[in-house]
Amino acid sequence: MSGNPRRRRRVVVTGGAGFLGSHLCDHLVGRGIEVVVLDNLVTGSLDNLAQLTGNPAFSFQRQDVTEYLDVEGPVDAVLHFASPASPIDYALLPIQTIKVGTLGTHRALGLAKAKGARFLLASTSEVYGDPEVHPQPESYWGHVNPVGPRSIYDEAKRAAEAFTMAYHNHHGLETRIVRIFNTYGPRMRRRDGRAVPAFLSQALAGKPITVFGDGSQTRSLCYVDDLVDGIDRLLGSDYALPVNIGNPIEITMLELARTVRDLCGSRSEIVFEPLPVDDPRRRRPDIGLARSLLAWEPRVPLEEGLARTIAWWRGSGAEPRPSPGQSGHAAVLG
Repeated sequence: MSGNPRRRRRVVVTGGAGFLGSHLCDHLVGRGIEVVVLDNLVTGSLDNLAQLTGNPAFSFQRQDVTEYLDVEGPVDAVLHFASPASPIDYALLPIQTIKVGTLGTHRALGLAKAKGARFLLASTSEVYGDPEVHPQPESYWGHVNPVGPRSIYDEAKRAAEAFTMAYHNHHGLETRIVRIFNTYGPRMRRRDGRAVPAFLSQALAGKPITVFGDGSQTRSLCYVDDLVDGIDRLLGSDYALPVNIGNPIEITMLELARTVRDLCGSRSEIVFEPLPVDDPRRRRPDIGLARSLLAWEPRVPLEEGLARTIAWWRGSGAEPRPSPGQSGHAAVLG
């Protein structure tokens, strides 16, 4: 990142009160970087940032990033993580999801341009849709239903990538794009709707564990600390095109349910429900580029990461207190 070497580097993280954003903030502050979080606290929670409260390297600004953005003082990088992140969230807030992926990205890019800052977009493996190429390399253009129930998120992120490259090519803005594959760890919301928190909630409560379809669909799960390390390495690189960051080890949803149940010491039965529309059958990143470009690959094995997540879940209650004005069911940011 650019800037006077005698001045502490300073970054803006949109959506920094959410699951991924808050872990990224911890990582950056731990590296001696000043962090300014912009979040409207609709899904994000200040509980996720409690450990940074009072730290002189951290500040929080309540802000909807689809509105005009301004941050006082110098900024070296803008990291755009504001977006709903689970099917439950973006199904409840379709218009807001599209707005934060398009208009919100435009606002964040504008802030980076005004500050002469580097810009990093948190994109997603969802840009590949229900992929016909496996595993998915960055060169694959995807197989996305533009009018399906997931399109509001998929297409918003695809548009965000297009916005980012337009600023890079037309304005010469330094940009980075990370395509994030399935990630898990502490601070995921109990009612997040994705597999790991859903299975954990059910197993720990002794309730039936719900698996969609026959459970043969796969995901590749990356522990959050590994993901954040990869993002930091990408931010410091000189590569402008998208880079996959995720764990290339595939697991079926049925295998995951059984693993979670065993690690929780639960006797929950596994039940099956119909597969949601457009649910991807297989998802696995090709991380050859991340390995060669960033010398990165995940290090935390699945069972170890799940054990850490379960320990946090049991110790915290796994449900942040709603922030003032928080709807309690879905979010635009975080």
